[in-house]
Amino acid sequence: MSSAGHSKFLRPLCTLLFGVAVLLFFGLAYPHHLHYQEQYQLFLFDRTYVWEIVRLPGGVADLLGRFCTQFFLFAWVGALIIGALLSVVQLLTLQLARWGRLYGLSFVPSLLLWLFLLDENALLGGVWAVLLTLLASWGFSKLPNGWLRRILLLCTIPVLYWMVGPVCVLFFLLQAPRPKGAAWWYYGVFVLLAAMLGILSYCLPVPAERLWLGIHYHRYQTVVPVLHWVAVLSVFVLTLIARTCHRWVCAPCHFIVTFLSFLLVAVGMGCLVWNTSNFKAEKVMRYDFMARHQQWNRILATIRVEKPKNQIGVTVQNLALAMRGQLADHLFDYHQNGIAGLLPDVERDATSPLPTAEAFYQLGMISVAQRTVFEAQEAILDFQKSARCYKRLAQTNLILGSYEVARKYLKALQKTLFYRDWANETLPLLGNEEAIAQHPEYGRLRKWGYNEDFYFSDHVTPEMLESLYFNHPDNSLAYEYLRAYYLLTGDRESYARLLLHTSMTR
Repeated sequence: MSSAGHSKFLRPLCTLLFGVAVLLFFGLAYPHHLHYQEQYQLFLFDRTYVWEIVRLPGGVADLLGRFCTQFFLFAWVGALIIGALLSVVQLLTLQLARWGRLYGLSFVPSLLLWLFLLDENALLGGVWAVLLTLLASWGFSKLPNGWLRRILLLCTIPVLYWMVGPVCVLFFLLQAPRPKGAAWWYYGVFVLLAAMLGILSYCLPVPAERLWLGIHYHRYQTVVPVLHWVAVLSVFVLTLIARTCHRWVCAPCHFIVTFLSFLLVAVGMGCLVWNTSNFKAEKVMRYDFMARHQQWNRILATIRVEKPKNQIGVTVQNLALAMRGQLADHLFDYHQNGIAGLLPDVERDATSPLPTAEAFYQLGMISVAQRTVFEAQEAILDFQKSARCYKRLAQTNLILGSYEVARKYLKALQKTLFYRDWANETLPLLGNEEAIAQHPEYGRLRKWGYNEDFYFSDHVTPEMLESLYFNHPDNSLAYEYLRAYYLLTGDRESYARLLLHTSMTR
């Protein structure tokens, strides 16, 4: 086989290897970052929801990103989607220039986007924005020169801006006329469009700077996603290098040179990806994920191998021990953060309150759990709603008897892809007191709840746990937490009184 034949076989193989590497990384090493992304959005198959997204610049890319993110509920499906998107970005980059000896550089933009996605607050809409821009650039590269192409070019820029946001500047740069004296009209129209964008900023409900930097690329509205923009501009810079040095780049070379250029970039960027990955956050997210899905046995198996020391890990660890009736007996076998390791004070963010809310819920502190989950949802940085929080809020309102409020959440979940069946199964319970009483979870938690009102502060007191247990001696979880509370505080008298009361009531 000739060198050209080897190259034709080698390039698809390299793209496939790259896609498989992305798949394995996010499927094996980073799955809970994908779960994290999924739980902080609520994708609805609803015209009003879709319009609220696409009416803003970059909305089409954001809508596609949100649509794909809902599949992150299943980590391997999410990893496959990311692998496919980054591979397509590489293939489109490859089509924009003759890379020759520099073939490996066509992977750099995709690898930079991979680095960008290591941030748990990076949104998939940013990747879709790059992909759609490259797709438009590739399509225009196939059109013949002439007035029709120029007219379509100028019409595409504002449309593309509305679809993908300011990333469309890449399209403008890639399609800029090459003859030096014939570009004045192109740049003049671009300046006119930029001026129109300044006027548009007064008509849209977003800060003006977000129109220039992007609305839907990062969850933090005040953060400039530097890596994302580096990836965007790298396409233009590398393509410019390949076009400028085309004689040297496209000189005849053996296919081994092509493979080595890919290998060099892959190894270098692969090491950068691995060293940049936040595996500490991945461990924290793993504990939160297991608590969300009530995988108590899996949590116990995990903490035997690796004892958590972070706040979320310790909270989930103690909840799993209590759910299996082992908390007081094995309390000091594991790291503890004092009484804060049991039911920590609720912070004003979207992540740390959720494991604590799970403990409140399982204890029967339903109103407290509801408040905690609601505040966590309101703290989501890009003001989205959360499928996870909607489901829990529907459950808490159902248990508390607020059926119309629960109906509101269930009706919304009916418009989702993966929560629809659960919502349909739960709706018949609304107002059905007998069915709720017989439900293995809702009936038990309704019975365990508080019988009287009290003032709740962010700091859980022993009186709250005592009220739960002494009014409902069958609340084994409250018993476990109360014993652990007395052990951690060294309150021997209360501990002895608790044991005496338990022995008399059983």
